[in-house]
Amino acid sequence: MGEERRVHLSKKAPEAYAALRSFSQAVGGVADAAGIGARLREIVQIHASQLNGCAYCVRVHVDRAVAAGVDADVIAQIATWRESGVFDERERAALELTESFTFIHEDGIPDDVYDRAGGILSEAEYVALSWVLVSINAFNRVAIAGRYPVPPRPAAASETPTAHDHGGTA
Repeated sequence: MGEERRVHLSKKAPEAYAALRSFSQAVGGVADAAGIGARLREIVQIHASQLNGCAYCVRVHVDRAVAAGVDADVIAQIATWRESGVFDERERAALELTESFTFIHEDGIPDDVYDRAGGILSEAEYVALSWVLVSINAFNRVAIAGRYPVPPRPAAASETPTAHDHGGTA
């Protein structure tokens, strides 16, 4: 099967995709109840999507992060969170947990990660973030398997390249 003929899972089994969306909405309710705001939710979903190589979900969650008020500098620092000073202790614990959930097949959730996260996050926050991570990892797999496209965005009429631009796509 070539790229053009990839099966679009959400279109071919809409009832399964609807169940995944319902699951995601339920997870959102758990996150809301635990006090996990949009900023933290989007940061971890961007990072999981980056780690999984899901360009489609990265775009979706960057757009949602911007809508939630997360600025470009914070979004740009997600991939290098360990070296960055823009994340607070709670966000850093969530980002480390994101990596463990995304690469769960390697070591599970290591005791040191669990203990660090548990020392910073409440049990309700840990549970909610865990479900957010289960959900985004599932969506990543659907989008990656279907090679959901991420076309370049049209440049705004006022955008002109400057000496500081690195080139590339939007």
